Amino acid sequence: MKESGNITGFRLMTAPLQGFTEAPFRHFHAEIYGSGHDKVTYFSPFVRIEKGEVRKRDIRDISSWLNQNHCLIPQVIAEGEEEFRMLVESVKALGYDCVDLNAGCPFVPQVRKGRGAGLLGHPERFAGIADVMRSFPDMSFSIKMRLGIESPDEWRGLCGLINSMDLRHVTLHPRTAVQQYGGSLYMDRFKEFCGEIRHPVVFNGEIATPGDIRRIRDDFPGLQGVMAGRGLLRCPSLFAEYSSGVDWDERMMRLRIIELHRKIFEHYSSVLCGDAQVLAKIKPLWEYLGNRFPKKQVKAVVKSRNLSTYISSVEKL
Repeated sequence: MKESGNITGFRLMTAPLQGFTEAPFRHFHAEIYGSGHDKVTYFSPFVRIEKGEVRKRDIRDISSWLNQNHCLIPQVIAEGEEEFRMLVESVKALGYDCVDLNAGCPFVPQVRKGRGAGLLGHPERFAGIADVMRSFPDMSFSIKMRLGIESPDEWRGLCGLINSMDLRHVTLHPRTAVQQYGGSLYMDRFKEFCGEIRHPVVFNGEIATPGDIRRIRDDFPGLQGVMAGRGLLRCPSLFAEYSSGVDWDERMMRLRIIELHRKIFEHYSSVLCGDAQVLAKIKPLWEYLGNRFPKKQVKAVVKSRNLSTYISSVEKL
């Protein structure tokens, strides 16, 4: 389901995580947790250029039939205007009219090439991408970014450029790229950012419980929404609990996680060949989903070397 360019009200957004939030996860998460309603938006792991062309497996992800039950915005990562134009044209050709630009990925190889958070260190490239955005008047754009690469004040020099863009929203993770996913959030800078940026702002960072969503809304009542990534993987019911106002007990959480795993596992078992391929796709999920189960049992699942052992280990959870 392609997300519309027009959005209203407070949004719940799922952050893209490479290797985790591809179409099967999005589809079955929306099916099980009721996240397909119009207040939840999913973002694809970034679509990228590889060897001079748009990576085919990224295109397969955003064009899959599995996307039909949830609102999806493709995210792209680019080092400059040429790559960005290629990516937007490819996404548009699939019928999408919304694109999110990744200006926040802290992965060092991407940053060094000026992609992701690395783009923040190249204002001239950022300006070129802004020009490309203007050449697609029938598309809407958003940006997901960090405060900077090394300094939490680097964003200040980009404010004028960002404000000149026609954006549906800006998502800010108030850390620097060098912090990766650890260290304190610069909430003072986030507050300043909200005051300086003219676009709707979405908060991303350490959203782990429904209470976290309530607190950030109380502290920043003008927010467009919140985005959760690792927190949603550790607690897939996060948005469902927040929306309903009812906290789930551990038993309910575990039952739904097992159901989510089963459906993703069955999907990969039907489209991939051999134990190794299936296990390579499904085992990494336990890095997050295993948070609700005994560590010893999860370790047995992750160490499984064949599907028979794997299935047996999961059944013991």
